[in-house]
Amino acid sequence: MSAQAAVFDMDGTLLNTVADMGGALNYAMGACGHRHDFTPDQIRSFFGSGGQVAICRALAVEKGYGLDQLEQVGTDHDAISPHLDLALAKKIVGVWEPYYFAHNAEQTSPYPGIVEMLKKLRENRVFTAVVSNKPDPSVQVLAEKYFPGCFDYVVGNSAKMRRKPAPDMVVSALQAGRISPANAAYIGDSEIDILTGRNAGTASIAVAWGFRSEAFLRAHQPDLIVHDAAELCKALLEM
Repeated sequence: MSAQAAVFDMDGTLLNTVADMGGALNYAMGACGHRHDFTPDQIRSFFGSGGQVAICRALAVEKGYGLDQLEQVGTDHDAISPHLDLALAKKIVGVWEPYYFAHNAEQTSPYPGIVEMLKKLRENRVFTAVVSNKPDPSVQVLAEKYFPGCFDYVVGNSAKMRRKPAPDMVVSALQAGRISPANAAYIGDSEIDILTGRNAGTASIAVAWGFRSEAFLRAHQPDLIVHDAAELCKALLEM
């Protein structure tokens, strides 16, 4: 028996977006007179909770905070953001978001085996959805560009619902498919995704090919860690 619904994060799970998101972040930071030479590894550590948090993490690193301190930014136990200029962060986000939307598919590509996996899930009548903290306009464009016809429901961050790890967007997806969380899995590559699945009441599956290391993911205790798309597909079809 397979899962009735598979709900996916986008960045680091379905798509390798590091180059385009990093290019946009460095552009926006530089345009506002701030450090703009962040590396791909740093960019990976910034993203997961949306653009505002990513920019705050970049500003925190600029101020001397270590990468190992960034996880708290944007959470209820955030001791870093009170020391940042949040008005500046908002200004930089205002530059980053339209620039990224205009350049979001220049170096982006699906991870190996993802398209084939999605097609197999569809063949097995699994309800498929994307739930991302990326701005909704970019989520819609990228889902249609790289995965046409592969998803029943697609939603990104907007003022309509709380961002992950709040369960709102996952709950909305499952309601659209009339599927119980007990029969669904949320799949992602970060601590935010693991917590999102937990909060939504779904199984929580972490992928080891994304923005976080396997050791980091294991410390956050997902229900399962998978290492390639074929392993993920098998797990979903055998839930």
